[in-house]
Amino acid sequence: MPEIVKNASANPVQEKFQQALALHQRGRLSQAQALYEDILNSQPDQYHVLNLMGVIALQSKNFHKAVDFFDRAIRLKPDFAEAYSNRGIALKELGHPRAAIAGFEKAIACKPDYADAYVNRANVLKDLKELEAAVAGYDKAITLKPGYAEAYYNRGKALCDLRQLDAALASYNKAINLRPGFAEAYSNRGNVLRELNQPDAALASFDKAISLKPDSADTYANRGHVLRDLMRLDSALASYDRAIGLKPDNAETFSNRGNVLKDLNRLDAALASYDKAIALKPDYADAFFNKSLVLLLSGDLELGWELYEWRWKTEHFAPYIRSFRQPQWSGMESLEGRSLLLHSEQGLGDAIQFSRYAEQAANLGARVILEVCKPLAGLFSDLAGVTELVFKGEPLPTFDFHCPLMSLPLAFKTRLESIPCPPRYLRADTIKLSQWTNRLGEKTRPRVGLVWSGSATNTNDHNRSIPVSTLMQQMPVNFQYVSLQKDIRDSDKRWLESQTRLLNFDQDLNDFSDTAALCELMDVIISIDTSVAHLSGALGRPTWILLPFSPDWRWLMDRDDSPWYRSVKLFRQDNIGDWESVLARVAASLSKLHDPATGDAQ
Repeated sequence: MPEIVKNASANPVQEKFQQALALHQRGRLSQAQALYEDILNSQPDQYHVLNLMGVIALQSKNFHKAVDFFDRAIRLKPDFAEAYSNRGIALKELGHPRAAIAGFEKAIACKPDYADAYVNRANVLKDLKELEAAVAGYDKAITLKPGYAEAYYNRGKALCDLRQLDAALASYNKAINLRPGFAEAYSNRGNVLRELNQPDAALASFDKAISLKPDSADTYANRGHVLRDLMRLDSALASYDRAIGLKPDNAETFSNRGNVLKDLNRLDAALASYDKAIALKPDYADAFFNKSLVLLLSGDLELGWELYEWRWKTEHFAPYIRSFRQPQWSGMESLEGRSLLLHSEQGLGDAIQFSRYAEQAANLGARVILEVCKPLAGLFSDLAGVTELVFKGEPLPTFDFHCPLMSLPLAFKTRLESIPCPPRYLRADTIKLSQWTNRLGEKTRPRVGLVWSGSATNTNDHNRSIPVSTLMQQMPVNFQYVSLQKDIRDSDKRWLESQTRLLNFDQDLNDFSDTAALCELMDVIISIDTSVAHLSGALGRPTWILLPFSPDWRWLMDRDDSPWYRSVKLFRQDNIGDWESVLARVAASLSKLHDPATGDAQ
């Protein structure tokens, strides 16, 4: 905030000055300005009045005029620290951060204990992403002024940007202790608590912020995020709607609102919300990308694939961007006699699903080079259409074109009716298959492979993963259950160690070739939406996939089969979070597979 200097030397206009100052502090800027101007007309060398005229210009967002007033004040009083600091604020607003920093440093040189100038300087450093220097500036201000709530608040923001979340939380808590009515600190504290996976505490912090400042659109929007995390979707939607009511031109809120509508399977309403976001911000990559997911989910693959390319302009996909001298193959260029590099870009399941396009590219005359992560190496060693397999991180051979795996459906103009869907396109390694056959021993009951959780870092994990104990409670007897789970959470490990119904080989699954061999030995694989589900489907094994109420786009809506895998059967939640009824249907279907008279699977 700009500094208002209250002291003025005794002179004939002192009463007018005090009157103007009182009006200024009450926010009656035009009346205060008129009195300041009267003073300057008679005494143009009143540097403190020039500073206050500059403050009014700052508050009125007339930043060039503000700089002019501060310059005039500084010419009259070269050691005027407050004017230097205020000038720095104006320069920051004009987009001159380095000049702003120089102004704050001049203020500090004139007044070494000037805590406000340290904070203002740190704020600019934070904006410049010089975060350690910013934190040092806030620390200096706090040393000079231990009760400085604003410094603790801004320090919390810098620490959050540094991903020092516990320290950021402590800084926000200190700001709140010093100023119990600090609504913005409660709101930002809620953001940190959400990132620390404390959604209930985050919600309480947002609610407190709103009680203090009911007209904060940003707080309502952030509250919507955490309500979505808690799967309180109707409440999340209401919170976003309130944010939009307060700030109707916020494209980000419309996009996030669309995400909640998608979670509710209100796909047409979700598309309308994304379209509103795009109308407000025509280059808004996240809204285009989110819209693509809904279009793909609804079966509109033509426009869906086209908009899916917006992923490369989103912050989330920045780490996946590859820079090649060679052009990306769009599907228009001839591949006859040319080399095409296909490279995986996202998860292992995505690589398995879209590797099927290698054969189509080869059929166009391409020499196909496939680059994958090492865990997939054994699995893809004899994939149809692939001439050369390379691992990520290794030197690449020469090539003419490249294409990310998940851009291939666009290049091939894939529609629902033209999805390449062979009975199987992957096979288990024969040596691994023999090893695991021996490991499992003689088959005495139908074998069921189980996968119940995915990566805990996946943003949708809370929506798709199931505790193993919950899964096994519903599974009928007379089957041999085998875990196909490589990474097992501590809570699930404790349960696994206490029972004998489920065979666990997590320490022996070295890569996907081991998992593929185990899949081949199962009568049916039951999996949540994770990479093993894609592996099993690509192997052509009977695969039952457990889907949340709002599924991933590739499983489409309102069907129990998949155009991507012939052997897949889908079991969907009828209501949000209702795994019980899903597992009951799975158990019933399993029981039908088993013939009690023979002990064999049907």
